[in-house]
Amino acid sequence: MPTCNLPMIRPVRPAWNRGRIVGQKRPLFPKHVWAIRVRLELAERVRDLALFNTAIDSKLRGCDLVRLKVADVFAAGRVKERTSVFQSKTRKPVQFEITEGTRASLLRWIQDPSMIGSAFLWPGRFHDRMHISTRQYARLLKEWVSSIGLEPSAYGTHSMRRTKVAQIYKKTGNLRAVQLLLGHTKMDSTVRYLGIELEDALEISERIEI
Repeated sequence: MPTCNLPMIRPVRPAWNRGRIVGQKRPLFPKHVWAIRVRLELAERVRDLALFNTAIDSKLRGCDLVRLKVADVFAAGRVKERTSVFQSKTRKPVQFEITEGTRASLLRWIQDPSMIGSAFLWPGRFHDRMHISTRQYARLLKEWVSSIGLEPSAYGTHSMRRTKVAQIYKKTGNLRAVQLLLGHTKMDSTVRYLGIELEDALEISERIEI
C-alpha cells in the first residue's frame, strides 16, 4: 500500500508584533508631558521625575542618557544651565539646555541620600551595574505613558528624544536647529527622523477635498 507524504503540521505561533504598533515611535505632546510630570510629582518619585525631565531636555539617545554622570550636570554646588556630552554613536559632542524645572528636579535627586557616593546620575541597583540599563529605562517609559492612558507599544525611548525637537520644528520650521540639537551629521537623517516628508504630504492631502 503506497504511503502518502502529508505536509508537516507545525504549531501556529502568534506574530511577534500582534497587537503592537510598530514603526517609528511617536513623540509625546505637551499635554502628555505635563500629565506625566504631575503624576510623578504627586507620587513623590524623585528619581523618575528627574530622569523624565532630563530625557526631554537633553534629547539624548537612551544609551547616552543612562550613562550621564553627576559631573555632567552638576558643578560648584549647582545644576548647570547648559552642558555638553559625547554621543556614543557618533563620538561627537552634543550640547543641550537644562531648563529651570529640570534643574530643580535634578538638584532634589542629587541631594537624595541614595545618591551619596554615586558618580552616575542614575545608579543601578546592583553592584555589577554602575547605572540603570537602557532596558530598565524603556520599562520606566512604558510605565509612564501607561499611567496617562496611552498605548505603550506606540512609544519608546526615542519618543523622549523626539518630543522637544518635534515641537521646535512645528513652531519654527528650523531644520538646522533640530539637526544641531540631535547631533546628526547629515540633514537627511534629521528629515527621516522627524518624518517630515510624510507629515507634510499628509497635511497637503488633508487640505485637498474632492
